[in-house]
Amino acid sequence: MRTSQLFTRTLMLVCFRSRIQTPTRNDSLYSILKSPTSKTPNASKTLMAAPGTQLKSKRPTCPSCSKPTSLCLCIRIQNPGLQNKVNITILQHSLERKHALNSARIAKLGLQNVTVSTVSDVKFDATFMIHLFDPGHDSGSGQNGEKSSDFYSVMDNEADEFDASHVTKGSKEPVITCSVGKYGVVTNISIGNVWMPHVQWKRRLSLDKILASKVAVDDLAKGFVVKKLQKRRVNGSDEVEEVEEFEVAVPPGSVLLFPSKNALDVDGLKAMDFEAKNLIVLDGTWSKARRMYCENPWLRFLPHLKLELDRLSLYSEVRHQPKAGYLSTIESIVYALEEIGDYPEGLDNLLGVFESMVSDQRRCKNERLSKLSSA
Repeated sequence: MRTSQLFTRTLMLVCFRSRIQTPTRNDSLYSILKSPTSKTPNASKTLMAAPGTQLKSKRPTCPSCSKPTSLCLCIRIQNPGLQNKVNITILQHSLERKHALNSARIAKLGLQNVTVSTVSDVKFDATFMIHLFDPGHDSGSGQNGEKSSDFYSVMDNEADEFDASHVTKGSKEPVITCSVGKYGVVTNISIGNVWMPHVQWKRRLSLDKILASKVAVDDLAKGFVVKKLQKRRVNGSDEVEEVEEFEVAVPPGSVLLFPSKNALDVDGLKAMDFEAKNLIVLDGTWSKARRMYCENPWLRFLPHLKLELDRLSLYSEVRHQPKAGYLSTIESIVYALEEIGDYPEGLDNLLGVFESMVSDQRRCKNERLSKLSSA
């Protein structure tokens, strides 16, 4: 009797197992589970790496352009470090710095006078402090500010170049202190004593009232330094600390490349007898660039430049473009320099490098899709 029951149970187990279909090698799930990148032993080895040891990268990377060595951009630039007379100041969104299609790296490699400052979104609260370049003058007193600061001595050299490393920190007292919340909501603003008699703010001070003061506008046009203090969480806890995010020098002749409603084209700037010496560019996706503009209210103190171009960006093949004229950072810089009149020989090569970078990205994308479809 026991032998018969044992035989019956064994027969049922065999029948049950026969109904389970094992995946074939053509099955996509099977191929994914069996792929070398998903093997448990390799993953455990990576996680169990000894403390203090540096894990080897899958692909060697170029230290200059931060691209894989097989896709290095440095060797494609024919004339690195082109002498551009108009300085380029790039405000780069923190999420854009390591993006595969970030084109600001081409500007850094291809042009000599380029500075880059990292800008992040305001998550809690940010404070901006603006100091004037020339702390020796008295606004509205009739005294003419002398060119005594390091900045003016740098701007008066033969090449008429701007070197931010030689600029003094500016006046000890900030002329503007502004607190900004998410998406550019101004929560508090104050001005220094030097502007008190010249800014009309009986009830409530605002950026518009500062811009309405000729004394304030004239002082800012002589150059200023802006410092941003950002609040952030400490190690993911509820505790918040305030840290300095950037300090940017804004010399005379600075213009913001941004298509706001009050932006002018190059002819409009020339009609104002304005000579562009420093081009400020926002580097990020178009939505991120607009948020950077809103969350950095000091940009409103600058004249705005727009490019009258009705062309598609080279980005359009691999990245969404809202409409014609929305260009990449390097395209915007090259076309703006061309319209301003600063066109060193070899500038067009930077667009060729950018086009090849986009082609690399498109080819890699197609290769990944081809592997997935054949799996």
